[in-house]
Amino acid sequence: MSTPEFLDLPPGVRHTDLRLSYGPVAALRAMPTSGGTELAPAVLVHGFTGSKEDFIALLQSLAQAGREVVAVDLPGSHRSPGLETLTPPPGVELPDYRLSSLGRVVTEVMDQVGDGGPVHLVGHSFGGLVSREAALTELSPLASLTLMCSGPGPLSGQGAARTRNLIAALSMAPTTERLRELWDERFELEARSRAVGPEMLAFLRDRFVNSSAPALVRMAEDLLGAPDRVDELAEVDVPKLVLYGENDDAWPLAEQDGMAERLGARRLVVPGAGHSPNVEAPETTSSALTSFWNETESVGRR
Repeated sequence: MSTPEFLDLPPGVRHTDLRLSYGPVAALRAMPTSGGTELAPAVLVHGFTGSKEDFIALLQSLAQAGREVVAVDLPGSHRSPGLETLTPPPGVELPDYRLSSLGRVVTEVMDQVGDGGPVHLVGHSFGGLVSREAALTELSPLASLTLMCSGPGPLSGQGAARTRNLIAALSMAPTTERLRELWDERFELEARSRAVGPEMLAFLRDRFVNSSAPALVRMAEDLLGAPDRVDELAEVDVPKLVLYGENDDAWPLAEQDGMAERLGARRLVVPGAGHSPNVEAPETTSSALTSFWNETESVGRR
């Protein structure tokens, strides 16, 4: 469960809703506090049980380089409504929480944020699998793709065991009431063990309980069953970065290194960080992303 360091929005960052073809998604939109947005914008996609707030510590510094930066809640996550609560316009098909449909949601976000132009895309953990799907749809132009603490295929190890346990606990009764029970029985103790304060504890509870239980089940199933599509992604002609913390304990580091090699991607290891360098080392992560983005745009202008 990714946990932001703080919740207060920095200057230039605000809450907003993006109106997509099927319904709204919640977002944080960051703009420079001075100067324009002459550089390509960026879209950030959170991981499993996470939310847009996982990127709060990055948003201001990323935007100050001269670009718009948007972090979204995936459908059914935190403040983005569950698909089961929506009635889409006639002729519009609802996404189904699977990786392929979430990828199409992200491409629609990119198209709106970029106004049809190239967009830098960053996916953290499960969000990396979603971002991979978005890149493979080729429906929206990419300026670059960053996979942060993500992997080539299914999650394994202790993370996979926890995910299987969540599926077992939710699949028979995927309801808000069951989410409340699970928070009280299991996840509150886990959050308290990380010594989070009352405000953050309340946020983590709200985020978990107000997410869609069917969404959590479907996303968890795909996190455990994601196919390896790295070779397909390698054929997408766009600059790529594989970034992870040196102490990342989700996908094995050797798998992430191998993925970077197969993609022909740049690899960057964030010292002192674990599975969430966006939270644990935001200055280093922001600097790395900005440098990568600026370099790709500079090459593109030559």
